[in-house]
Amino acid sequence: MPEDGVSEVKIQSWAQLMDEVYAGSWDPQLARHRSPFVFRGAGACDQALTTSLMRLAAGREPVARIEGHLIRNFRKYARSGIRGDTIWNWLALAAHHSLPTRLLDWSFSPLVALHFATADVSLYDRDAVVWCVNHRQTNLRLPRRLREQLEIEGSDVFTVQMLERVVHSLEALASLAEEEFILFLEPPSLDARIVNQFALFSLMSEPGLALDRWLASHPGSARTLVLPSSLKWEVRDKLDQAGITERMLFPGLDGLTAWLTRYYAPRNQPIPPQEGSTLRDNPSATHPACA
Repeated sequence: MPEDGVSEVKIQSWAQLMDEVYAGSWDPQLARHRSPFVFRGAGACDQALTTSLMRLAAGREPVARIEGHLIRNFRKYARSGIRGDTIWNWLALAAHHSLPTRLLDWSFSPLVALHFATADVSLYDRDAVVWCVNHRQTNLRLPRRLREQLEIEGSDVFTVQMLERVVHSLEALASLAEEEFILFLEPPSLDARIVNQFALFSLMSEPGLALDRWLASHPGSARTLVLPSSLKWEVRDKLDQAGITERMLFPGLDGLTAWLTRYYAPRNQPIPPQEGSTLRDNPSATHPACA
């Protein structure tokens, strides 16, 4: 069952799934369908919204200390072509290359989230989940200076340039407010993978903040769609027909081979995850949703 404050919808059909992922997308002011939600899919519905940094720390020492070591050495040794020597550029680049950070991957596209919920064939005996977070609701909890920056730009999410205008360090970010908060950060278009996945990150004000717990304490900010294992093959096949595959989301030979391996996997014989797979975030930590 979901935690208090996060509603749960159990999906029964493809038609219901499409209705749910696009629910609330009509914007009467624009007279357009512009969803206020961002999406994240997981192949097993008990996977928590814990960051790779939190999993690395695992209570061994303060998360902030490990984060400082990682970022300092990444900046020292990495040779990158990013524009602007800001912490937000470096943080986005590090996360993009799988360094443990406080960032979590999200997408503006519900279909991309459904891809990640159904990409791992070895999890087809387990229910999946798609997290839907209303960024307009979470923005209401932002410190005043950050809200003002969004209003000036007429935006619901930050770019690295917008964030840099307000705050220049992770320590300064936390000092903006006494209460913990989250914001959504659209990274620079580092490569085609970022662009094709319609990607963005959630950024926590504290490195040890578990996003699912934060959402549970702020009702109306999020809901989960539980995709039963019995529907996974249908959803997967329809995503493939729509072109939402590894070949599109991970341009290059790695994405091509991942797509071919999954596409030709026997339906009733799950295959183990590939060693060195480019698919990101398969946390061992659990979440009480659908327990």
